[in-house]
Amino acid sequence: MRDRMVELVGQGVNSDNAPERPVIVDGTLGAGGHSEAFLDAFPHAIVVGLDRDPNALAEANERLAGYGDRFVSYQTRFDGVTEALEDLMGQGVLPESMREHGISGFLFDLGVSSMQLDQPERGFAYAVDAPLDMRMDPSSPLTAAEILNTYSHGEIARILKTYGDERFAGKIASAVVRERDKQPFENSGRLVELLYATIPAASRRSGGHPAKRTFQALRIEVNAELESLENLIPEISRWMHVGAMGVFMSYQSLEDKIVKKALVQLSTSKTPAGLPMELPGMEAEFELRTRGAEKASDAEIERNSRAAPVRVRAFSRVSDRGKTTFPLDTPS
Repeated sequence: MRDRMVELVGQGVNSDNAPERPVIVDGTLGAGGHSEAFLDAFPHAIVVGLDRDPNALAEANERLAGYGDRFVSYQTRFDGVTEALEDLMGQGVLPESMREHGISGFLFDLGVSSMQLDQPERGFAYAVDAPLDMRMDPSSPLTAAEILNTYSHGEIARILKTYGDERFAGKIASAVVRERDKQPFENSGRLVELLYATIPAASRRSGGHPAKRTFQALRIEVNAELESLENLIPEISRWMHVGAMGVFMSYQSLEDKIVKKALVQLSTSKTPAGLPMELPGMEAEFELRTRGAEKASDAEIERNSRAAPVRVRAFSRVSDRGKTTFPLDTPS
């Protein structure tokens, strides 16, 4: 959906309130495909690419080197956006206008990236026997193996049920605890075999691969993905100038529910229901720009089957009542 992302973000970049050098945040840089599209479409803009994965940063930096100082990368979990922007302003990498104007657009393409799925040694894919790692940032301490080998039965069941919507969460947790007493879990192949043996055959015949929900749940727990998302939305929204556009791409229902709830709250007036007029200072600061959640077209899915579950939600700032300016200390 590259063209659609450019169209949506472009509404903020080309808005009347955008500065001469607008800033776009690509909060999930990956291999740099979306950043490249933004750089090509908006030659007057600066793109800040965030990613916690140093491998992704290295690949994107190489890919986008030809854009010079119009592209800036920064290693952080995406809810570290304020720290990243403040640091880049302090270094003089981002323009002084950031202090007053904020950003003109952002995109967060949530979940695991195609690049990470295609690196078997990272342990994200259940189709290949690999170490049970699943860390987006390899320097983070928690791995999927540690969860399976150290979490209690109740904690494992909760993760599988909450983050994977796994019907057999308790049964799988019991099997994991029983098997780890014999030998700690290290590789994904053994976990996949356990899931095949634990989930009833009738249930395995529908709903996709029987390991899909468990691997999703473990990945979300390892990377604190939902916690990061909940922290991110109020943070990034404060950086948007009037007319700026924000876009989220979600691939599973837990992400989309968090995004939907937050955007509805941001776009709802605080005036008590039933009053005949809007109370001063109570108007909504943001406006939804997509009708519900947009989906990929059939043609897009045919080109890239991984686009099938995507849900796109966009919003823009319409009032500067709650906008935050982030000035740094001015040297005397």
